[in-house]
Amino acid sequence: MALCAALAAGAISPPHALAELARGLGGGGGAPAASPPSLAGLDALVGLGRVKALVREVLAFAAIQERRRAAGLKAEPVVLHMVFSGNPGTGKTTVARILGAVLCEAGLLPRGHVVEVERADLVGEYIGHTAQKAREQVRAAQGGILFVDEAYSLARGGERDFGKEAIDTLVKAMEDRKHDLVIILAGYRDEMQAFLGVNPGLRSRFPIHIDFPDYTPDELLDIAGVMLVARDYRLAPAARAALAAALRAAGRGAGAPPGGPPGNARMVRNLVEAAIRRQALRLAARPACGREELVVMEAADLDLHEITAAAQPAAGAGSAPRREVPPDVALALRQLWDTATGAVQH
Repeated sequence: MALCAALAAGAISPPHALAELARGLGGGGGAPAASPPSLAGLDALVGLGRVKALVREVLAFAAIQERRRAAGLKAEPVVLHMVFSGNPGTGKTTVARILGAVLCEAGLLPRGHVVEVERADLVGEYIGHTAQKAREQVRAAQGGILFVDEAYSLARGGERDFGKEAIDTLVKAMEDRKHDLVIILAGYRDEMQAFLGVNPGLRSRFPIHIDFPDYTPDELLDIAGVMLVARDYRLAPAARAALAAALRAAGRGAGAPPGGPPGNARMVRNLVEAAIRRQALRLAARPACGREELVVMEAADLDLHEITAAAQPAAGAGSAPRREVPPDVALALRQLWDTATGAVQH
């Protein structure tokens, strides 16, 4: 199921999914044992090397503690509540969805489904309403994962806000349902650090902290390719080169955060969806077009303005130093664009 979810989200390509499925079903008597299907789905995601390693570390820890118990040795409690920190579009929700199936296959959760919530799903409008709403979400997630996105927003209303009541309800659920519920709190790094200091003992109840770094420009390029292939499209060589140059320029730009362009995979998904519409508009003007034309995405179909804007200083930056796009990159982008758009027009 996790492979299907990753394929539908554009995180892996159809050929990759088929290969992982074949390995999961066993491709030969002498082959080494394959990873469980859901773990293979995690491995198929672009980048996230440290995240994947930490998930394997957690699974190994849980397995060894069970072996120690079976051998009559002292075993550490297996507490799987987690904090996911990182910018939007870095894979936090995607990994959580796959992780539910991974923990289920490992015997650590009975169902492995994921219930995704945010502040509005947990916080009520009057006294007593918040606890009721939060308990309903906990019941819905029993046997699986309760994924709280932008969890820090629960602590933004001050002492009289009902968000604190939602936090207290979640803490109680963690104690009452420690064997059949995993709670994952997700959000920006700095905000999550502040949030964990709101409730006494909250940080210690979430022993697993996973940081999701920004994707590199090359990883974002791979993600774009995977998303397109999953939809039966592919980039023309000139389009791929133009996108690669734009991503690398944005990664060095004044508007980009450390590590890569702003927006991450979410920005790439928006670009892909816009490119599909622009290609449709271009082809609809023709009386007929072949299969290859329906599949290939040209440079003219890519709207790179959102990406290249990251290479410029933010508006109102005042006396902040201006960082220009390197001349060689700007020239290469212009030449690629002129060549590609000229070829399409002719």
